[in-house]
Amino acid sequence: MITLTQVHKAFGSNRVLQGVNLTIERGQSMVIIGGSGTGKSVLLKSILGLIRPDQGTITLDGVDVTKTERDPFLARFGMLFQGGALFDSMRVWENVAFRLMRGHAPLPPDQARTIALEKLRRVGLTADKADLFPAELSGGMQKRVGLARAIAAEPEIIFFDEPTTGLDPIMSGVINALIREIVVEMGATAMTITHDMSSVRAIADRVAMLHDGLIRWTGPVSEMDAAPDPYLQQFIHGRADGPIESVR
Repeated sequence: MITLTQVHKAFGSNRVLQGVNLTIERGQSMVIIGGSGTGKSVLLKSILGLIRPDQGTITLDGVDVTKTERDPFLARFGMLFQGGALFDSMRVWENVAFRLMRGHAPLPPDQARTIALEKLRRVGLTADKADLFPAELSGGMQKRVGLARAIAAEPEIIFFDEPTTGLDPIMSGVINALIREIVVEMGATAMTITHDMSSVRAIADRVAMLHDGLIRWTGPVSEMDAAPDPYLQQFIHGRADGPIESVR
């Protein structure tokens, strides 16, 4: 469904992506792992067409993402942002329904609210939370609202940007389980960027390791632990010694 071929991107002298090759199959959950600053977010933004690669191509269903009409293209995506990115001045249901009421075919508020309440229920939030403001919710609840917003328009593809950042281990497990259930239910194609190995094991069908602007290893999550790649093994086991240099 999504294919990246020899994708390069630099910002001045900082060469972030240096020839990325990656394929994400339809209905597959792909998790991109790698340390901070390795280019995971740049890769995601490039797929969305928010950043234009210096070289290489990125296609969605065979169509170059830089040459497609933007609104119909972006309508195929949902996004769970790292920090939640909820609108402080809007109530919870309005956050969830934001896209429904402002898209190319906006729904009336009462219809959008009905859908928002259903999506909130799907992520485990009761109707009494719908009229609260984000500041009145815990971090875990805010993350659930962000997930409800990501799925509100029934997207074909969902991106998850560090979905468990800032959450305690129990809530991280809850969010990971919700993401996996929802992706399977919807039959959506999913791409997650994270350095949280518990998320990787809970969410992934396949894993790709990004380091120094290249995909160092990719394969089924079931083969990750036995893979011989030294970059992958150092990262997933959190070892200080190995080919990945650490700042000391």
